[in-house]
Amino acid sequence: MLVSTNLFYQRINGQLGDLNGRAQSLQTQLATGKRLQAPSDDPSAYRRVQRVNQAVADDKAWSANVDLAGGILDQADTTLGNISTVFQRALELTLQGNSGTLSDSDRKVVANQLRGVIDDLFTSANARDGRGQPLFGAASGDTALVRDASGNVTFAGTGDPAPIPIGEGVELRVSESAEKIFGGLPDGNGGTTDIFGAIRAYADALENGTNVPQTAAKTLDVLKSAGDQLSAVRGSMGARAARIELEKGRLDDVAVSRQADLDTLQGTDVQGTIIELQKTMTILQATQASVAKLTSLNLFDYIR
Repeated sequence: MLVSTNLFYQRINGQLGDLNGRAQSLQTQLATGKRLQAPSDDPSAYRRVQRVNQAVADDKAWSANVDLAGGILDQADTTLGNISTVFQRALELTLQGNSGTLSDSDRKVVANQLRGVIDDLFTSANARDGRGQPLFGAASGDTALVRDASGNVTFAGTGDPAPIPIGEGVELRVSESAEKIFGGLPDGNGGTTDIFGAIRAYADALENGTNVPQTAAKTLDVLKSAGDQLSAVRGSMGARAARIELEKGRLDDVAVSRQADLDTLQGTDVQGTIIELQKTMTILQATQASVAKLTSLNLFDYIR
């Protein structure tokens, strides 16, 4: 009897190798919870998983930008709230300085306090955000305001602050320039002024004792306009903060949806995989037993 031993062993090795590979693949699926270990497992599903994973990575980048934008908006709103308090203090000092009961020395004290108000506003307006950039900076310039040796405050740079991208094709400006907050105020003569110049002019009038009532009236008008302008800016920022919350909610919903897609595409059916593994192991053990029995045969077994 002629038996092709080489061919027999080749076939057996191939069968055992396939069964061992299948068993290891199933065990890996159970251990990792993922049925896709290589593109060959399911080429179509694997490509879809790659696309979803790329979308997840993009969403994480957008989410980081949304958090950054939200943080800057919160900081800006808090700072503007403090500025509003300083505005109120300036209003009180303006009324106080216009009192007819004050002496010249009293007016100089009020003037000095008003210059302190300018310092407070200058410091707040030049705050920096979490990126180290001017919180109320314009499109250009590395600071919001500058002050010369004489104490004159001017706006640095021009244009609106650069927006932050928070989604595909979606950008949000998270602050306003100092000029839009403190400048462009009617001066009562058909022109415009800014809050710093108006307060400084009144402080000078109090120190010199000249045209105090007239300057006080103009300053009060400027302060009222500045307060209205500040309220409008804060309202606009509040609307943007609401937009940020909506975007956060959208990204959270999308994350849940994408995770569900990934679970469907690559998640392991634990119960089904366990049954398949048990079946594979049974076949493997039976094959190994058969091989052991067949390979133990010798010539005496055939002639017996």
